[in-house]
Amino acid sequence: MFKLTVDDEINLYLVNDSFTGRYVELVEENEKYLAQWLAWPRVCKTQDDFKEFVKDSLHEYAEGKSMNCAVEYRGEIVGNASFNTIQHELKRVEIGYWIGKVYQGKGIISRVCHVLIDYAFKNLEMDKVQIAAAEGNRPSRAVCERLGMKLEGILTHQEKVGDRILNHAVYGIHRTEIQKSR
Repeated sequence: MFKLTVDDEINLYLVNDSFTGRYVELVEENEKYLAQWLAWPRVCKTQDDFKEFVKDSLHEYAEGKSMNCAVEYRGEIVGNASFNTIQHELKRVEIGYWIGKVYQGKGIISRVCHVLIDYAFKNLEMDKVQIAAAEGNRPSRAVCERLGMKLEGILTHQEKVGDRILNHAVYGIHRTEIQKSR
């Protein structure tokens, strides 16, 4: 099983069926919170839904199109982090993530994204990493800013979540920016 160690508290595991029960629990516990910013919690709730997600994720991973990982914090699955898209021809990946509300504020996602950015540049040989966060999602945007990513712009009318249409704040960081800072 693919495992990426973030630090002594956090590991990333390529998604597999063994995580589906925990994902169901997390969505049950956090649906209202997650549904503020993400469309999928309204429709992906059962173990079968998550098994389909895992199957699709593993297929796309095998094709080199994405990489979905369960986030383990202190031995417990607390969310998911991914390369939502891996675009080899553009040498760009886009990171996505979600985490249970009680696990926020511990730096988990910032640490995970830092490692994913390094992985994208070193292992996947990408030139750019980007994150698109809902314009009003300040915690997610703060992650991007802590990572040293630059706001590249606000794209309007990007996603329908519930009855709202959300704008996306798009952040990016380039390989050359990382190399200059080291």
